[in-house]
Amino acid sequence: MYEYEFFRIDLGFGFDREPSQDYHELINEQAKSGWRLVQIFAPPTHGVGKATFYELIFEREIK
Repeated sequence: MYEYEFFRIDLGFGFDREPSQDYHELINEQAKSGWRLVQIFAPPTHGVGKATFYELIFEREIK
């Protein structure tokens, strides 16, 4: 059996959207805690065709 953890990373507004935090750092931090990155999910786009946030999905086995 597995447990899951979800992190939402908001993107800025306009054409130069920057993530609100460094997702590379988040992935490394979670890996140190035994979590494995499963997917980076971008929701349906709005207006100019870009997502407003990303969701990172992690899993780890329940022991």
